[in-house]
Amino acid sequence: MLTVSNLRKDFGSLQAVKDVSFTVEKGEVLGFLGPNGAGKSTTMRMITGFIPPTSGTATICGHDIITAPVAAKRCMGYLPESAPSYHTMTVTDFLTFIAKVRGYMGKELRDKVENAIVKSRLESVRNQTIETLSKGYRQRTCFAQAILHDPQVLIMDEPTDGLDPNQKFVVRQMIKEMAADKAIIISTHILEEVDAVCTRAIIISDGRVVANGTPDELRAKDPQGRLDVVFRNLTMTEETSK
Repeated sequence: MLTVSNLRKDFGSLQAVKDVSFTVEKGEVLGFLGPNGAGKSTTMRMITGFIPPTSGTATICGHDIITAPVAAKRCMGYLPESAPSYHTMTVTDFLTFIAKVRGYMGKELRDKVENAIVKSRLESVRNQTIETLSKGYRQRTCFAQAILHDPQVLIMDEPTDGLDPNQKFVVRQMIKEMAADKAIIISTHILEEVDAVCTRAIIISDGRVVANGTPDELRAKDPQGRLDVVFRNLTMTEETSK
């Protein structure tokens, strides 16, 4: 459902992403792991068409993000890091606005909004303004806009960062519930996400993929089976260890 082919991004003399390639199939939840500055968010932004790659491309449900961006984005839901919203709108008004932007009208619009509210567990706050919500509910509201059109591919950048343990649990449950019907990528630096929701994980360091496998395959790289040790061994450089 999603194929990433030799993505590269240069910012002047800095090569932030270096020939990253991978695939994600229906039913997979891929953890895209790496330390801060490894190139995770830049890769996500290229896949979703927010920034152009220096070279390479991504194909979403058969549509090239460079040559057929509109068709590709119709198949995709995106929850960016620190996702923006209109804080003076209520949850329902915000999702209604998003539905209208996507071209829905009448009963279909109302059904899409209601379904997103229920899936994101927002019933109790649907009439509150977003500025009055806790961080967990604000994140769920942005999650709802990402799934409103029932996309086949769902891409989330740090979806549980900054949430308390209870809020993280709820978001992870929401992801699990829709995993069977979608190809999902979660970009994160939180290793516990792998055990919580991921069927496979990629580790990126200094813009390159340094590991790709199931959680058990990654743990097998350490005699004690510790994922944090594997992650550290693959990503810690002389500079970051100082």
